[in-house]
Amino acid sequence: MRRLLVALTATALTLAGTGVPAEAAPAPHRLAPAPGGPGIGDGYYPDYGNSGYDVSHYDVRLRYTPATDRLTGTTTILARATQDLSRFNLDFLLDVSSVTVNNRPATFAREGDHELVVTPARPVADGGAMTVVVRYAGVPSTEVGAGYTAWIRTPDGAIAVGEPEIAWWWYPSNDHPLDKATFDVSVSVPDGVEAISNGVMPRPPVRETLGYTRWSWRSTKPQASYLTFLTIGQYDVTTDTSADGQTVYNAYSQALPQDFRDAAQSSVERTSEIVDWQSTLFGPYPFEARGGVVTPPGTLGFALENQTRPTYSSAFFRRGSNTSVVVHENAHQWFGDSVSVADWQHIWLNEGFASYAEWLWSEKNEEGTAQEIFDYLYASSPDDAPIWTTAPADPGVPELFGDAVYDRGAMTLHQLRVAVGDDDFFEILRTWATEQRYGNATTAEFTALAEKISGKDLDALFQAWLYTPSKPVVAGTATLAESAPVAPKSWERISQTHELLHQH
Repeated sequence: MRRLLVALTATALTLAGTGVPAEAAPAPHRLAPAPGGPGIGDGYYPDYGNSGYDVSHYDVRLRYTPATDRLTGTTTILARATQDLSRFNLDFLLDVSSVTVNNRPATFAREGDHELVVTPARPVADGGAMTVVVRYAGVPSTEVGAGYTAWIRTPDGAIAVGEPEIAWWWYPSNDHPLDKATFDVSVSVPDGVEAISNGVMPRPPVRETLGYTRWSWRSTKPQASYLTFLTIGQYDVTTDTSADGQTVYNAYSQALPQDFRDAAQSSVERTSEIVDWQSTLFGPYPFEARGGVVTPPGTLGFALENQTRPTYSSAFFRRGSNTSVVVHENAHQWFGDSVSVADWQHIWLNEGFASYAEWLWSEKNEEGTAQEIFDYLYASSPDDAPIWTTAPADPGVPELFGDAVYDRGAMTLHQLRVAVGDDDFFEILRTWATEQRYGNATTAEFTALAEKISGKDLDALFQAWLYTPSKPVVAGTATLAESAPVAPKSWERISQTHELLHQH
């Protein structure tokens, strides 16, 4: 809304053609400042994120002591009010010692499960800049939010990786993918311990006094709060430069047994090869760095597509190399990280796309075509299995990371490919990644794009595969059931990958 202030002179203005002085115009009405909301409007998680402001940058500065799990920090948030704002919420769990807003002390209080309510010394006008500084400390592994503790303590440090919640345990935020921002993360840890996060290192680790070293990381592209991660511990690091000049930074826990380490390195060191191949399918890689982190055995139970640098459980490599999980997590750099969900209901746009990338990798390496994987999965899944009784476009919170989201989501994309042909199908994927780059999207937007590019009415296809909680009928159903297709060579690796991925 644009406000216009008009000054009137009582003697000069008259009503046109009457000679009668005009009455003074009433002062424009202005609403009183109001509180921002404790939720951003998500259909599944109504109290996640916050309304009333938009964040542009986080500066997270920490010190962490592995022996005690004590974290102290100062986070500076640069934001802009999206209304006349009397107070606002942050999502956070640790003990807060002070908050300032635009260099003035603010009052703050706890409300609900994870809400920090901040009242500035004076309201912030709609469109006004906000510099919010929060100082805090605590033992993250003792804090419970959403019924559990997402911060994982390890023998040599900690892992802050999770979806959809993780930020609450280490920095205050507007915790929803709708409010992306750039990040600086700087962490001081004991000498000999690595602290790894997203993006690039603007400077090498700096030795501080009292036996501590400070590690600094910078994310220069819009990044969702849950995709901002921190891994602390003793890691062996490999670095390289990709063909297009990007830094490739990989880290492997020193606690990995040698056979796990060899299998992990044989997989993760192929990240640039995989990303370059994916770029030929999905369009240019959207970020400034790439790499991966493999955590100590028995700590993390899943992998997560942290922006620029996924984190992998060592369990993915217990049976040998596993490029499928590397393909999956790096496909998310396009589908999930760059193009993020507008609401958690649309999670299949992340997981179905990343799962289908695994099928395409299998096809490329002649370990089973996407059609063979589809046929096997369709024939081997009973009619009453969750993959069929859950609608991928609206799975509900209990099935947010269920088979329907991953596998039926991938099957949906394969049916789309069959219906429109390869040329249109890959044009749809590239256009989706390009037009929605760094933004947020919905299922309806994707289906509309597919119809626009293909020129076909795809309502029946999407209704059957995305919205109907029953097994769709496809041509050749009887043949599939009778033939019981043999699992493609890649299926064991793909199924192992998804078994662990579902444990978010």
